[in-house]
Amino acid sequence: MQPFKLKKYAFRIRTRVGMVVDNLMIPGETEEEAGRKLRQIYRDCQILNCVCHHGSVRTPVAGNFEDVVSLIAR
Repeated sequence: MQPFKLKKYAFRIRTRVGMVVDNLMIPGETEEEAGRKLRQIYRDCQILNCVCHHGSVRTPVAGNFEDVVSLIAR
């Protein structure tokens, strides 16, 4: 199993009622995808800023008992 990069985007938005919300972390492969997910939650929001956080390397979930034991033993 290959590790994969987790990419998150930190948004600063203004909601439709005028409240500013800072540091909304939304996962996505691209900024556009993360922005689309954000707009599903906060309809009619205005995106003020977006910063990409590449995150850390994650290993996939172990598939068998031996892999789970080796993860616990680390």
